[in-house]
Amino acid sequence: MDIPAIKALLADNFPDAHIELESEGSHLSVLIVSDVFKGLSPVKKQQKVLAVLNEKIASGEVHAVHMKTLTPDQWQA
Repeated sequence: MDIPAIKALLADNFPDAHIELESEGSHLSVLIVSDVFKGLSPVKKQQKVLAVLNEKIASGEVHAVHMKTLTPDQWQA
């Protein structure tokens, strides 16, 4: 799994976001803190991230994704 490429892909789609990634094999843990998530339900937040990662998931490069999607206010709390 190419973590720098995945981080760049997420950064392109979530500008000005704080992004942290960890991987173990084909399992990816993602933390994204962005204003984009304001007012969205947890499911809608996850759908936004999965839409970006869809090609990586479909290719098998990423098998599982655990994510935390927070607004800056949630991150501060």
